[in-house]
Amino acid sequence: MDIEKIRQDFPLFKTDINGKPIVYFDNACQTLRPRTVINAISEYYEKYPACGGRSSHKLANTVTRKCEEARKTIAKFIGAKRKEEIIFTRNTTEGINLIANSLELNRGDIVVTTDKEHNSNLIPWQILAEKKGVIHKIVPSKPDNSFDLEKFKEIMEESRGDVKLTAMVFTSNLDGATIPAKEIIKISHQYGAKVLLDAAQAAPHQKIDADKLDADFMAFSGHKMLGPSGIGILYGKHRLLEKLEPFLTGGDTVEYSTYGGHKFLPPPEKFEAGLQDYAGIIGLGEAIKYLEKIGLKNIAAQEYKLNKFITEEIAEIPRLKIIGPTNPASRGGIISFYIEDVDSHQIALILDETANVMIRSGQHCAHSWFNSRGIKGSARASLYFYNTLDECRVFVQNLKKIIDVLN
Repeated sequence: MDIEKIRQDFPLFKTDINGKPIVYFDNACQTLRPRTVINAISEYYEKYPACGGRSSHKLANTVTRKCEEARKTIAKFIGAKRKEEIIFTRNTTEGINLIANSLELNRGDIVVTTDKEHNSNLIPWQILAEKKGVIHKIVPSKPDNSFDLEKFKEIMEESRGDVKLTAMVFTSNLDGATIPAKEIIKISHQYGAKVLLDAAQAAPHQKIDADKLDADFMAFSGHKMLGPSGIGILYGKHRLLEKLEPFLTGGDTVEYSTYGGHKFLPPPEKFEAGLQDYAGIIGLGEAIKYLEKIGLKNIAAQEYKLNKFITEEIAEIPRLKIIGPTNPASRGGIISFYIEDVDSHQIALILDETANVMIRSGQHCAHSWFNSRGIKGSARASLYFYNTLDECRVFVQNLKKIIDVLN
């Protein structure tokens, strides 16, 4: 990849703050957007700012056509069998909540997750446990924070027949580690459980083939893969979506209604209630086209090169601990670390103030993991394909200076 040429597509890299360039290492929160995505969003508002799927005039027909083209692009990108398996949501969180509220789960039914779930894939199951008596079981990670497949098998065996859903983060936003999804899905299906994958951190970084994986449901967000904020995707096998009751209802979800009843439209329409984020849908379609042009293998290779450099450079910092596997190849583009007796927020604030290096600090919406281990939080540098080795050097050099001062 010609990284410098790629960076020209991203307007933020043409700006600076106080005479210094911006080093954006907060990509796990949300990525930057290339000009093609920004232009697609602007084009909607400037040239055809109308409702899709409702009116029949020229502007509305353009919106409908472009949204359906985006749906096809997304379906192909993740290996869905048909575009009707793609449901537009606001984000990963809404997709997970749709399944939590639409799947038939009753008292005594078991939902199994990892111990590294984002709150979006933790709180819904806790609420179902409180309200309906659903049982939530957690697979503890290995000492290096990687997935314990043997422990998962034990839980499935001892819960034989009662596990109705395996709901797991595909790639962790905490440490970048990826679970063995294909094996997990195969085992889950052997015990009669459906599988929901939180793919928010996986879809932007690695090739996903939903059909080959045999995943039942999968959710991800546009803002983590060059797309607009406020648009997300829930993938579901069509035969399963047909059986689910919608979570949100109203406009555009029904074929007709009377004062006494209604008839829902087939998937995906019955799950897409109300006016949709047409600009977001079209923008996400453009974002995926851009990712396909770059190539997911190229993205993974660049992330590994950058992660490897940073990991090696900070390995000798006293009391610094990297969360997750020691091998950067197992952590994608994420380096999450903490230093004993040093406030991670201070590290992030000083990096931003002195060098325009922008990372995230805190518990990364994975409070349960940190609280269970008595860790206050971590500093997280998250990389993407447009980041450079020079930026990594700036990050490392300034990090070492800050730690010398704070120590």
